[in-house]
Amino acid sequence: MISVQAPGKLYIAGEYAVVEYGMPSIIVALNQFITVKIKAGKKYGSIISKQYQENSIYWRRQGNQMVFDNRDNPFHYILSAIKITEEYARSLNKNLGIYHLKINSQLDSPDGRKYGLGSSAAVTVATINALCKFYKIPITQNKLFKLAAIAHLEVQGNGSLGDIAASVYGGWIAYNSFNRQWLKIMRYKTPINQLIDQKWPQLKIEQLTPPKNLKLLIGWTGSPASTSNLVDKVSLEKAKQHHEYSEFLEGSKKCIEQIIKGFHLNDLKLIQNGISKNRNLLNSLGHFTHVDIETPSLKKLCQIAIKHGGAAKSSGAGGGDCGIVIIDKSKSTTSLLKEWQKNHIKRLNFNIHNVIKSD
Repeated sequence: MISVQAPGKLYIAGEYAVVEYGMPSIIVALNQFITVKIKAGKKYGSIISKQYQENSIYWRRQGNQMVFDNRDNPFHYILSAIKITEEYARSLNKNLGIYHLKINSQLDSPDGRKYGLGSSAAVTVATINALCKFYKIPITQNKLFKLAAIAHLEVQGNGSLGDIAASVYGGWIAYNSFNRQWLKIMRYKTPINQLIDQKWPQLKIEQLTPPKNLKLLIGWTGSPASTSNLVDKVSLEKAKQHHEYSEFLEGSKKCIEQIIKGFHLNDLKLIQNGISKNRNLLNSLGHFTHVDIETPSLKKLCQIAIKHGGAAKSSGAGGGDCGIVIIDKSKSTTSLLKEWQKNHIKRLNFNIHNVIKSD
């Protein structure tokens, strides 16, 4: 039995702007995981998730194709991950096999609501990693990121793929998104084993070391949001508001560069100042695109944190899910957390997850 894990993530800064290629962002990996287990099968294979037991699916092999007994299933990202990994395995002259996959997730609340920690990215990364081990394919972090990015993009169609980077590399990362239009073109022109060996335009992933006095607090509003839908809404509006959107991108880039500089200089105040600026930029984006990025609950989360000495903002696409606070470790957070609780904001007591580098 092969068992692998991939962590969930939270965006710290740079949301929405990062969907434009070359734009920077800051993301962190958390110690909440998708676990994928795989073992060889004989006549048939299966994909079973503890989260979707009623929709577990069984399949058999017909040549190089997977043939499913039940096609009405929620496993789109897992199936895309399998398709891409097996395409890669065939390019390396590996014989395809039969196997059973078991998936378990810590990225949802006990009642099944999503925290917004990038479960689709984590399950994509974990599935590919597990299959590479199953087929005895050596895999570096760089290649794992690229395979997972292709698989994820073929399902979702939009997004920056920063959550894939966080699941692969772990810890705090600075992430610049690559040119996804280039990838779509190259996908049909280049064999996959050559494509993942190439340099991807504008892609940059840098692991960051946080200041020792930096503390990250995560608050959950209890209201799940759809990243894809929110990103689509902003994409529809940005063409109408071209000048405002260009200013937003310019401001976001400067802001994220300031935060990265804060990490390099071990300067918590510089990071906090950048977080506050990024919140203002996202609120202006929400205003001119008519997208509810900072919901009333997220606004309350931020106001409480700021009152108690933290810098705060929504995380990811907003519209619900989580907010983050960057605060000095020396400050007491007891009063802040009590006030969150009174306002139905739950602290997610997760830690940063660092991945051992493999390339």
